[in-house]
Amino acid sequence: MDKKNQLTTSAGMPVSDDENSQTFGLNGPIAMQDHHLIEKLAHFNRERIPERVVHARGSGAYGTFRLTKSLKEHTVADFLQQVGDETNVFLRFSTVGGEQGSSDMVRDPRGFAVKFYTRDGNYDVVGNNTPVFFLRDPIKFPDFIHTQKRCPMRGINNPNAVWDFWSQNPQSLHQVFILMSDRGIPKSYRHMNGYGSHTFGMWNSKQERFWIKWHFKTNQGIKNLSNSEAAKIAGVSPQAAQADLFDSIEKGEFPSWTVKIQIMPFSDAEKYPAAFDLTKVWEHKDYPLIEVGQLELNKNPKNYFAEVEQSAFSPSNFVPGIGASPDRMLQARLFAYPDAHRYRIGTNFNSLEVNSPKKTTVNNYQVDGAMCPARGITNKNYSTYDNSHFDGNNHPSSDISVKEPALPLQKGSLDRFDHRLDIDDYTQAENLYKGMSDDQKQQLSDNIAASLGGARPDIRERMFVHLEKVNKRLAENIRSALT
Repeated sequence: MDKKNQLTTSAGMPVSDDENSQTFGLNGPIAMQDHHLIEKLAHFNRERIPERVVHARGSGAYGTFRLTKSLKEHTVADFLQQVGDETNVFLRFSTVGGEQGSSDMVRDPRGFAVKFYTRDGNYDVVGNNTPVFFLRDPIKFPDFIHTQKRCPMRGINNPNAVWDFWSQNPQSLHQVFILMSDRGIPKSYRHMNGYGSHTFGMWNSKQERFWIKWHFKTNQGIKNLSNSEAAKIAGVSPQAAQADLFDSIEKGEFPSWTVKIQIMPFSDAEKYPAAFDLTKVWEHKDYPLIEVGQLELNKNPKNYFAEVEQSAFSPSNFVPGIGASPDRMLQARLFAYPDAHRYRIGTNFNSLEVNSPKKTTVNNYQVDGAMCPARGITNKNYSTYDNSHFDGNNHPSSDISVKEPALPLQKGSLDRFDHRLDIDDYTQAENLYKGMSDDQKQQLSDNIAASLGGARPDIRERMFVHLEKVNKRLAENIRSALT
């Protein structure tokens, strides 16, 4: 037999028979020495890795980002300098609350995570299809997610937990209105926008700082589903969004997004309350959208598990010229995401093909751990000021030229400040409502009523206090639908 078609064990030993176990006689018991059988069963028992706590159900594809406007005035990031420059990307879409085997056709935010394989390493924009989120302080994130998951006693979702949390955290209203609006169930991943959501920092060659937000506007147009339409599709094809994405790329109908950013001068943040608040948007009249590029998906993964399930995005994956901001939710995600990958996949998760940099060499002193790859470092497993123990200058050293400029901080004390004081959590939700058509307003009230109706009366009344502060007419319509 041609060796390239020869079945082998994981160690490369040829397999003589993959149809029959070794037994003592025709009807006798199986022999423990049948190492091929043992290997198959043992590996089968270990095929799954822990699924993501959130964003477990996902789809992904490869593509390119082409720069159409140079950002050299605002950043030294290499891939944002030259108009026409192309950067390979991997984009993972997801639902947030459901398990890996759940339906794509649910009312839930959608993850929108982009990995740029730049010449200075990987840069990840890990966002959603909404420009805001339910929280501005990460200390409540585990509590919030627990309300969206299954009740620990009954093992099913509990509307009392969902609305109890929202009714006591009006900071969630803006995102709740988006979730309960006509955009709450995208028809497909191709027909929705993406957002970095957080505020990020940029700096240029003059060491001047700016604040920015990412926007990915679908070129296919926004298309959404009603509850009944989504339920009908879910009954026939629960993973319809994944099938749509894969099949459209296979047919050469490559989905694309126009990439835009908002830019805020550094000093503006001091007087702009929404500067670092993830529950708020920057009004476009204050900071207009600026088109900077086109993103296209044009290549499907060859193996879902290896490339989509094991893909690992980290908001902490920055490149010189782009960095973090004081956004509290972002600060927590800088730790939480890579920590989740180390637990879920293993400490060397960035060595997997889908996660590894493509245009730069990895040089560091990280050693060992599960599935440790062979690297250039042999006996050089530590760093000192000049690594005098090693021969010459042949060792990885830090490069001060990529240093981020110092971030001035307000004078004050370290404390647990109440982020709810003097914060308006109602106006942006009301502006969103006022901008809706009559049909969209009706869908919003119907969807909230359908969901809120499953909660206890006392929770409903607590929620109505907030709804009335947003818009009395909306609150009246929802109350009427529940009576």
